[in-house]
Order: sequence, then structure tokens, then C-alpha cells
Amino acid sequence: MNSQSIYRVGVVLYALVIGFFGVNHFLNGTGFQNTVPSFIPGGIFWVYLSGVALIAAAISFLTGRQTRAAGLFLAAFLVIVVLTVHLPALMRSTGNPIISIALTNLIKDTGLAGAALMIAGKGN
Repeated sequence: MNSQSIYRVGVVLYALVIGFFGVNHFLNGTGFQNTVPSFIPGGIFWVYLSGVALIAAAISFLTGRQTRAAGLFLAAFLVIVVLTVHLPALMRSTGNPIISIALTNLIKDTGLAGAALMIAGKGN
């Protein structure tokens, strides 16, 4: 398999994961509502809007259209989530299991942001 084929398989796998997270925002909206920082009004609205954005990014990656813009916006969104949701959760947490969950989410979304930037770097 050549480099382009390997890259494409990676993008498809990534898009499926991002799409799953987007759908999950609709399936568990009220659960995610509690993660929206209290200084941002609108709670559930942002959960659903981010779900739409995640699904739109996944569709962009799957179709190969506007992948640069989608990758940049997705990376920015994920960094914002890391800074406003996961980092504060990590700072508030106590005990090893809670720290592990908060730290895992922070590292996961940081890695997903990095992958989005890689796609954006190669996108159209």
C-alpha cells in the first residue's frame, strides 16, 4: 500500500471516530450539558452545535471537500475544549481514578487536535 492509500485509510478511520463523537453529542446531550463551562450561557445549545460541527468535519474528511478548513476549525474547537473543559476538570479533580479520567480526556482531545492539524496540512 502506498503512502497516499495509508493516509486515506487513516483519514477515514479518524472521520468515523469524529463522526461518532458528534452523534454522541445528540444521544447524550443532557449529560454533556454539565461539561459546558458555567461562564458560557446556553448550555445544551453548545452541546448540539458542537455535535453538528463534529459531524460536519467527519463528512468533510470522508468526502475530501474543504478538509483544510474543517481540520483547522476542528483543531481549534478541540483545543478550546481542552482549555475550558478538560483542564479545569483536571484541576478540580481529586484521587487517582478521577485524575486518570480527566487527564485521559485532556490527552485524547489534544491528540485528536493534532491529527486534525495533520489532515488540515495536507487538505485542499
